[in-house]
Parts: sequence; structure tokens; C-alpha cells
Amino acid sequence: MSFKPSWVDNVAGIFFRVAASGIVPASLFLSSIPKKRAAKTDKLTLELVSHCWQYSHLLTYQLSSIVNYAPANMNLVVTVFYAEEDRKTKAVLDFFSTQKIQNIEWNWQALPKEKLFRRGIGRNQAAKASKADWVWFTDCDIVFHQGCFDGAAKALHGRDDILLFPRLERTTDMLAETDPMLLKGGGEPQVIDIDTGQFTEHERKRAKGAFQITHGDVARACGYCEQTYIYQTPSDHWCKAYEDRAYRWLLGTDGVAIDVPSVYQIRHITKGRYKADSKWSKLRSFIRRTKSSLLKE
Repeated sequence: MSFKPSWVDNVAGIFFRVAASGIVPASLFLSSIPKKRAAKTDKLTLELVSHCWQYSHLLTYQLSSIVNYAPANMNLVVTVFYAEEDRKTKAVLDFFSTQKIQNIEWNWQALPKEKLFRRGIGRNQAAKASKADWVWFTDCDIVFHQGCFDGAAKALHGRDDILLFPRLERTTDMLAETDPMLLKGGGEPQVIDIDTGQFTEHERKRAKGAFQITHGDVARACGYCEQTYIYQTPSDHWCKAYEDRAYRWLLGTDGVAIDVPSVYQIRHITKGRYKADSKWSKLRSFIRRTKSSLLKE
């Protein structure tokens, strides 16, 4: 079955990108958001939701950080969407399944790659099924280091916001595929750690991409862009994540910043989810290098 976009899909994609700018009322698609939301004050449950396609070297760092710095004061459900064809990712998930850690539940979700390639599909599936108090939609290049989860538990205590995000993150420069950090993550599945000295701190202004922490009641009631046709449509290639902006538009908020310590992102030039050495892959790598250079100036 072909999942190449039709002209209808292309028009829908353009429409929802324009709509998410605020020019179209979100209430036409999402009529209501739960007004009464639990403000939990006892031990809470947070669900992390990641996608991984040919990023096993990055996923290794993420899952290692969860093992190394597991929460003491909350329960953590770790949901990872992947495709069986991605053998390296499957091997990493199989390895971490053997790690039995208090307060952590592993939840691997296999999808046909055509559904994996549209990130909104898996995120919506997780949102609707989650039993957690909060759902953190993230990416597999995010590392949760020392004190992150217990800091998050403290920051989420008693809150009932629709959408939150960590105020600060720490990022690497754009790493080439030959960088020792990436090479180490690409070895045999193992528990490893980052060198935090390679990261610099930045402040975030809104809930974006890998930094969207949604109240569980909102996630279950509203899903993740469930109301926008194009972001629930399978594809034969990895789709740029325009649904992040649509999600904020639907919820009517850019999110509220909270103080969550030790959130790190491994930034990288070469995108494993695009065909190696293709013109598109080379163009994207050039753009990412250029943006990284400009940010340094």
C-alpha cells in the first residue's frame, strides 16, 4: 500500500500549518478542554513518550539516563514507539527490558513504519491510552540527568495546568557522526552516560517539540492532534513535525515554564531518519551546520 501524500494531503498540510498561526479558531476542531483537572499532591506518575527510527545511538543515552538517575519520588512509564525493521533500535529496547529498576515501567510500542513516520499518530495513541498524571512528549535525543525526575515531581506537585515545559535545557554543539559521543552510543547496547561538560545552557520560551508536558486529563480527553486529519495520516517517509505547533494551537496555550533540572539534548548534524547520502539528507545536514554556526556568532 502506498502512503505517498495525495493532493488532498498536501492541501490539508498547508491548511493546518496556516491555521495553527491562529488565523483559524481552534474551537472549530477541538471544542472543549477539561476544565476540572486533578491537582495531585501524593506520589504521581509521569509517562515519557519517545519515537525512535534509526537513532538507536541516541536512544541508548536516553534510556541509560533513566536507569542511572531513576526517580525516587514518582513513578515513571517509559513509552517508546519504534518499527520492527529498525534492528538496532529493537536490540537496544531488548537490552533495556532486562533492566529492572524501581519506579520504572518500560512500555515498548511497535508500529508499522508508515505510522511511526508521522509522529502525531504515536503521540495520539499514547495520549489516549495513558493512565499517568502527566505525559511528557519528548524525543529520543533528550537525556534526563541527575535529579531531573525528582525535580520534575516537585515542580508538578499540586498543579493542574494544561501544558507545561522545562524552563532550561542544556545542548551540545551540532555533532558530526564521527563524534566520540555518538560513536559510543552506537556500540553494543549498554548503560552509558554523557559528559555534561559538553553542554551549554539555554532558556526555553514555549512548549515545543520534545518539551511538551501535558496534564493527563487533557491528554486522555483531547489526544494529540487527533482532530487534525493530516497529522494522523501514515506516510512513506519521516514527516517534519509541524504538529507541535498545531498541538499548542488546539490547546490554546504555549505552555507554562517550570523548573526541571538536568534536561539535556544531544544535537547532531546527520539525520538517521533520512536516507543516507541522499540529496535531501545532505541539504538538511548543510542547513543544520549553518544554523549552528549562526547561533554561535
